[in-house]
Amino acid sequence: MPQRFSKLGISFSFPDNWTLDDRDAVAGADSVTVYSPGGAFWSVSVHPASLEPKKLAEAAVKAIREEYAEVEVEPILAVADGQELVGFDLAFYYLDLTNTACIRCFRTPGGCYAVFYQAEDDEFGQFERVFAAMTQSLLEGLP
Repeated sequence: MPQRFSKLGISFSFPDNWTLDDRDAVAGADSVTVYSPGGAFWSVSVHPASLEPKKLAEAAVKAIREEYAEVEVEPILAVADGQELVGFDLAFYYLDLTNTACIRCFRTPGGCYAVFYQAEDDEFGQFERVFAAMTQSLLEGLP
């Protein structure tokens, strides 16, 4: 049975064996992250609806580029649950391992949302459907 997060005006489901970190939400920041036992993670942050999703995604890429020396970036435009998602797929090295990260941003009348998920390339394939299911459950839970 999946777990369910319902705070910050959002709700989503995530696997039973993943760990919820809502310290940022408790501290007043509007974000929450869930971690797999192996270190992959999925995160969502809530921003004012006045923000442009593309600009939010670009700011996330800029932050990643400041942290990692070499980052491959591919722009993405997708649709999930009738919602347009703009963002980027990123590939980079961390601790001598290749990693894939995805940024997907979208806006509703209630807010602008940034979804970020990442895993080592060896694990990404096994988690890709889990990431998609969590994102889908988030979209379905929005008003």
